[in-house]
Amino acid sequence: MNILVTGGAGYVGSVVAEELVRQGHKAIVFDNLSKGHKGAVSPGAQLIIGDLRESKDLEKAFSKFKIDAVMHMAADTVVEHSMIDPKSCFQNNVIGSINLLDFMVKNGVLKIIFSSSAAVYGNPQGIPIEEDHPKNPVNPYGDSKLMFEHILGWYGSAYGLKHISLRYFNAAGASELLGADHRPATLLIPNVLKAALNKKNPVSIFGYDYPTKDGTCIRDYVHIVDIARAHTLALRKLEELSGRAYNLGSSDGYSVLDVIEVARSVTKVEIPVKICSRRAGDPAAIVASSSRAKAELGWKPEFTEIETIIDSAWRWMKNHPNGYGD
Repeated sequence: MNILVTGGAGYVGSVVAEELVRQGHKAIVFDNLSKGHKGAVSPGAQLIIGDLRESKDLEKAFSKFKIDAVMHMAADTVVEHSMIDPKSCFQNNVIGSINLLDFMVKNGVLKIIFSSSAAVYGNPQGIPIEEDHPKNPVNPYGDSKLMFEHILGWYGSAYGLKHISLRYFNAAGASELLGADHRPATLLIPNVLKAALNKKNPVSIFGYDYPTKDGTCIRDYVHIVDIARAHTLALRKLEELSGRAYNLGSSDGYSVLDVIEVARSVTKVEIPVKICSRRAGDPAAIVASSSRAKAELGWKPEFTEIETIIDSAWRWMKNHPNGYGD
């Protein structure tokens, strides 16, 4: 199949494209490179530089290739930025995504796997979180993802669009070739490992007074390769499971201090920390139940241990100390 991968030069999208190529599909990467990297485009994938908000760019992609399905990962993803500049978040994540859907419908491309987020749930009423948990986002980023899930439902009803939403719970780790190169780095594990690599700046811990076991936020980490494989499983089951949403998590929660301690063990570096005030929009704890994805998609995460996840990210970072270098 010819699969359009929006955001395919980014962290998650690049590994999804890599997995598609590995399985014999043609991956067409569509990315404006504002946060993605040319060096992250999987060997064998085709890159189109474009922005979802620009009709001429989408026209170029849909006219050049006969696209069979879309995997949609292009988005503003930084929670704190969405709190400061919600307009940009909604323009990119909602308006740009509607433009994409309109081009899909216009060209008869009626299959999409959507990269949603655990942020749709907000502060959970209990953990682990299941898919029918109340949705109450506490930041514009989560709200933008939930809005688009609803939009997919209406496009499905009106135009016959087949869609599945995958709600990630903190993608982490690296494949053999591809890893995280965010600038500035915003994810915990890359930040911790950068501190270990440079042995200079401490890791900032945002909040030490949450109602958790050690006062720091608790999150659920999933290996990036396992997330990529969930996308291909969802594509195979799209006809029979259209309209469903699935959590992609490990069902195990780790605090910020837990992650730092594991990273110290993996890297053999005494990583310094700096206590900072809480960031706006950060829930205290988010941990997923992934039983639905396992039962319905046949998803079987292979890299489930936090040590394995951090070790893969560490090996990639040591081999790419300057990221992709672009």
